[in-house]
Amino acid sequence: MARAKHYSPALSRFLVSVLYHEAKHRHIPMTKLVDELLRQSLDGSKGWELTQESKVAEDPQQYPASRR
Repeated sequence: MARAKHYSPALSRFLVSVLYHEAKHRHIPMTKLVDELLRQSLDGSKGWELTQESKVAEDPQQYPASRR
């Protein structure tokens, strides 16, 4: 099955290093750390709202009312 192609922005080497050390300090994978940080930062933003609206419109069954 082919994987969907998504944009993957490049991060500066410095930020990758910061993320690496912070993830090690917290004893969690870097991907989990990045996901947590971005969710905290973007939750409630215009981009969050627009994406949530478009995802709910695509497949409302996948997104219960409590998560909308």
